[in-house]
Amino acid sequence: MRTIVWFIYFWLYLLFKLPLLRRGLKALDAGDWATADALAARWVPDWAGKLLRLAGVTVTVTGRENIPEGRPCVFVGNHRSYYDIPLVLTQLDAPHALVSKKEVGKIPLVRGWMRLLHCVFLDREDPRKAMEALNEAIANVKKGYSVTIFPEGTRNKGEEGSLLEFKGGAFRIATKTKAPLVPIAILHSRDIMENNGGWMKPAHVTIHILPPIETGDLSREELKELPQRTAALIGAALKEEKEA
Repeated sequence: MRTIVWFIYFWLYLLFKLPLLRRGLKALDAGDWATADALAARWVPDWAGKLLRLAGVTVTVTGRENIPEGRPCVFVGNHRSYYDIPLVLTQLDAPHALVSKKEVGKIPLVRGWMRLLHCVFLDREDPRKAMEALNEAIANVKKGYSVTIFPEGTRNKGEEGSLLEFKGGAFRIATKTKAPLVPIAILHSRDIMENNGGWMKPAHVTIHILPPIETGDLSREELKELPQRTAALIGAALKEEKEA
């Protein structure tokens, strides 16, 4: 029953807020980013937070003090569940852009709100379009918008605490803008749905926000090692939490 109610609410909320979405998209197309940003900041966390509560999710977040103040940054996290998206939209400093796979951009109504967040959609099968998406994300960071990306490229279905390979292209967003890179470690988000055969059950998720990595003065060798360094930091946080 929880799962059915969740999906009904998911779509009803988006339908009831359709006039606000249209207003935001009209403002965005007219170059009125302040209005579009205000609508996204007000309603996206509200929607995502209510979805988490309906699913029975509780969250513990550590390290919020590690988020740089007054500067756009690039959040880089491990990816375990569809729920990672509402989690990062509600538990970090403010709603901000996501780099998401192109399929998400085909979901009616969701795509519009993601446009208001300045999200970009990555086509992993087309290198040229993938590069265009990364360049768009770089441009957004230069305009002052933070962005979240999951460099594993897909949801990791392995055991808790494991990581897939971190793709290096994702880190260009930080290195090309010299924005601080903030690693985040997400644990137990698969317990909400994926570990239950697609049915939602109450779960407790832990998110560790790790100290930022300044990317402005990294050497060529340090830039090359940045994906592995970030993966190691996140992996250590996952291991520590799992063994606690």
